[in-house]
Amino acid sequence: MTTSFRAGLLTLAAATSFLSALPAAAQEASSKLDEVLARGHLVLGTGSTNAPWHFKSADDKLQGFDVDMGRIVAKALFGDPDKIEYVNQSSDARIPNITTDKVDLTCQFMTVTGERAQQIAFTIPYYREGVGLMLKADGKYADYEAMKAAGSSVTVSVLQNVYAEDMVHAALPEATVDQYESVDLIYQALESGRADAAATDQSSLAWYMTQNPDRYKDAGYGWNPQTYACGVKRGDQDWLNFVNTALHEAMTGVEFDFYAKSFKTWFGKDLAPPQIGFPVEYK
Repeated sequence: MTTSFRAGLLTLAAATSFLSALPAAAQEASSKLDEVLARGHLVLGTGSTNAPWHFKSADDKLQGFDVDMGRIVAKALFGDPDKIEYVNQSSDARIPNITTDKVDLTCQFMTVTGERAQQIAFTIPYYREGVGLMLKADGKYADYEAMKAAGSSVTVSVLQNVYAEDMVHAALPEATVDQYESVDLIYQALESGRADAAATDQSSLAWYMTQNPDRYKDAGYGWNPQTYACGVKRGDQDWLNFVNTALHEAMTGVEFDFYAKSFKTWFGKDLAPPQIGFPVEYK
């Protein structure tokens, strides 16, 4: 037996001995999927103060579109959408709570960015956000094209921030921009006639119009798109694949009715059923 062959055998034996001494969990790492199934409920991170995404009902029950995305995942896991433990978190806790395993999943109107994707893994998108313009149903302008043609005669109310004026002017270059400190105030400006349109997230417009039927209308133009997705911890492909599958089948497959009902509830819009035949994803 050569010296090199004998050394190889000793190295193999040492490696085998080391592996046998490790706990089974260390030798065969389990996925978050297995952990959640064994626990019997999903731990979902979300907020509680932003309708229609995540907010409390009159009877103190957490509800909203983000909450329903978590319920879709819980239903896929356990056949029961209510098997969820909620972690009420601020926006700046969304990523830390994922990376430190305080939550299994975060669904909290989180915009997908390259910077965030270096810290967590994003699921497939469940909503595409953008800015829109809300008009009074009986206001002087019929739609976006009428406002654009009116030029500097148009006044738009918007939530105060450093980018507000540039954001509005991307859609209406000549409009007068009035900035307010709260969303309620931008709607009040529209209602009182101080503004011809209110510019804010299209989801917020849809929710506000749902709560006030026949009083307001969408101007029919959206811009400044951003993608909302849930987040999970990096490095666990099985768990990411499972959550993606649950969301995908809610938007395109067997759980579509669940997703469509939620969309109607929070945004007031009926979704067309997924087309049968060739998968829509490849069109």
